Amino acid sequence: MNDPEHTEPRTARPYDRRALRSAPSLVLVTTGHGKGKSTAAFGTLLRSRARDWPTVVVQFLKSGKWRTGEEAMLRQLGVEWASAGDGFSWESTDLDESRAKAVAAWSFSKDLIAAGSHRMVMLDEISYPMNWGWIDPAEVAGALRDRPEDVSVFLTGREMPEPVIEVADTVTEMVKVKHAFERGIRARRGIDY
Repeated sequence: MNDPEHTEPRTARPYDRRALRSAPSLVLVTTGHGKGKSTAAFGTLLRSRARDWPTVVVQFLKSGKWRTGEEAMLRQLGVEWASAGDGFSWESTDLDESRAKAVAAWSFSKDLIAAGSHRMVMLDEISYPMNWGWIDPAEVAGALRDRPEDVSVFLTGREMPEPVIEVADTVTEMVKVKHAFERGIRARRGIDY
């Protein structure tokens, strides 16, 4: 019952706080059809930079032509940035080129993760090329599993493939209740990019 006058007592936590342990790194995923997947990851990158962690973003859809607010600010804070896509691939006039760029971005990302020189690696919108069959989700999951001990990785995108979800430590699904775009409102500078 949702009666504020009649609330049930809090239930016990599903874990024993004394049994909690520290982990040197985490794999984080934001997925789903709701807004805020990349935004949540960028917030985490701010925390990483606040701790002076070497941090890098690899964007799988956006090209270097995009000038987003998050890129401008995070670069000022020392976050490295690689826009490896060619824009929204579903509008591509050359899918072979789009695929090649995604494959190259994954090769670059896999090397970044394995090198261990960044404590936080963000793979923005990586689910799309995995779902299109351009990048093998099992290979991505393997790279996450085999990453150096202190490298955290944050992956974003709709419909994250199951092998990645299985290896992740934290998975959050964003649920769309409604979106301004459905009412014909364009993405807005300062809010959406």
